[in-house]
Amino acid sequence: MLHLLLIIGAIVMSGPFIWMFLSAVKPLDQIFAVPPKWIPEPFVWSNFIDSLKAMPFGKAYFNSFYISIIVVASQILTCSMAAYGFAKIKFPGSKVLFILFLSTMMVPMQVTLIPLYLIMDAIGWLNTHASIIIPSALFNAFGVFLLRQFIMGIPKEMEEAAIIDGANPFQVYVKVILPLIKPSLAAFGIFSFIGVWNNFIQPLTFLSSQELYTVPLLLSYFKGLYVTNWALMMAGATISVIPILVVYIIAQRQIIEGITLTGVKG
Repeated sequence: MLHLLLIIGAIVMSGPFIWMFLSAVKPLDQIFAVPPKWIPEPFVWSNFIDSLKAMPFGKAYFNSFYISIIVVASQILTCSMAAYGFAKIKFPGSKVLFILFLSTMMVPMQVTLIPLYLIMDAIGWLNTHASIIIPSALFNAFGVFLLRQFIMGIPKEMEEAAIIDGANPFQVYVKVILPLIKPSLAAFGIFSFIGVWNNFIQPLTFLSSQELYTVPLLLSYFKGLYVTNWALMMAGATISVIPILVVYIIAQRQIIEGITLTGVKG
């Protein structure tokens, strides 16, 4: 019964993706047909090629990839260092500072968007990728919380043994902590990659040149003021999901381990 419920839930959750793929290979007049036409007649595979030709997706994919890689690598570094500091280094006001740090997760991004826009304008970063990379790379409260909970489960004796051998706090972080939290780092890296890859509102706010656009922002240009080519939009959306699916399939074991484990095995 449990597996039956899980199968039903999986089918329901995958429904939008199945509909997106089927719409991507339909003729335009069949997408909104009533009653719905589930199986396209015929399959229009050329929608994928037409979608890639209609917009400069090659440049957009390059932008999304390199932005995602830089942000993910930076967040893994900054969040793991902050998490180690909050979890293992005692300093006055650490608990209060950590609570204040976590409280930023309750502030919607839309609230800080206008102040961030004014800051980017003041330092001359509007219409540059720095306006998307730098703020995201330097701050991620969720990542600090996730990694801190994992680091707190690491036995203190491991740190003490390294300190006795002459290691300083930075060496303990690099040689003891980081190797032990690889599953959580992998899980956080996947979450971060998905978030950065799907980011739409920040590129929409900060970027104005089409050569700087990311994939989600470029997809929105299939929607016109009077006419929307839904077939090409669904084809482009299907293509944009492929990198996320590949990353998840490759690293799904690390994602599960990173979420479920809270320390090292005995």
